[in-house]
Amino acid sequence: MDSAGTRRRSDVSRDPSGEPQRTPGRVYLVGAGPGDPELLTRKAERVLREADVILHDRLVSPEILALAGPGPERIYAGKQCGDHHVPQGRTEELLIRYARQGLTVVRLKGGDPFIFGRGGEEQDALRAAGIPCEVVPGVTAALGCAAATGIPLTHRDHSRSVLFLTGHDREGRSPDDWAALTKADRTLVVYMGLGPLAGFCDGLRRHGLPDDWPVAVIAEGTTSKQQVVRGTLRDIADRAARAGLPSPALTLIGRVVDAADDTTLAATAAGTAVLTE
Repeated sequence: MDSAGTRRRSDVSRDPSGEPQRTPGRVYLVGAGPGDPELLTRKAERVLREADVILHDRLVSPEILALAGPGPERIYAGKQCGDHHVPQGRTEELLIRYARQGLTVVRLKGGDPFIFGRGGEEQDALRAAGIPCEVVPGVTAALGCAAATGIPLTHRDHSRSVLFLTGHDREGRSPDDWAALTKADRTLVVYMGLGPLAGFCDGLRRHGLPDDWPVAVIAEGTTSKQQVVRGTLRDIADRAARAGLPSPALTLIGRVVDAADDTTLAATAAGTAVLTE
């Protein structure tokens, strides 16, 4: 064990000079899913139990972390809007440092590592450092929240395609390809879009979508704290603000919102608040 009490599992050998050479560890980029612990994959659960170190995000629930058991060291590497508790570069440095100690390292992220989870950046950093890396996919928020609210992302009568996007890019800019966003037969799924929601909806209206186009905003989806606000491009920002939804929230835009199974929407986990005024 090292000074922090972390287990070391890799074999130690010696080079011709007699200096110890530790076999490099391995890093797993693991998707924790949208929140409900039962949506975690079996492989993700196995990898958690094999970990020596877990670097986890803010959105990973205590119930999911508990599946790892008492052994692994846990390091919070969370971020939220305006507060990068651990900068991305520092997270990548930690992954490399622990792996070079011969440890099995799990980078545990909400949703899926490759859907707006910076998994690609971390994979690049690990590859450049010569660290073995494996991605364990997770149920991304779009799929989990759609299922939990009975909103079909595609529907032969309403939507032939789905587009995942963020409310703004890393410089805070809004989308510029409005033609791609205003197709009537397309569902838009906007990640991390609660802050710029009003401006984004105004942009869609200016570029051709009607004021009464259906919208749903989902916070803490798939969990017992799930909240859903439904409205239109004209009023959804005001409704979401009045509801005081926590960030991040997922926004679904398109005719499929009106195709929701209202029975599912009303019968989600205990404690759910469904706001459709």
